[in-house]
Amino acid sequence: METDIQIVSNEAGEVTAVIVPIALWKEIAFERETAYLLRSHTMRQRLLAALERESGAPFEDAVAKLGL
Repeated sequence: METDIQIVSNEAGEVTAVIVPIALWKEIAFERETAYLLRSHTMRQRLLAALERESGAPFEDAVAKLGL
């Protein structure tokens, strides 16, 4: 994964933003969402139960069932 991060600063030299590769941004967003979900005891239990399941619906079937 490319990890070239660009720092953006204003005319005064103050850092105002960063530019990160999209792959890194998606990883950060995924980790934040997971951390948010794990804060809830109920959601944590559901996620752990889902990880232990050995069967599930194929992706295409789930998409069709949801009408997406």
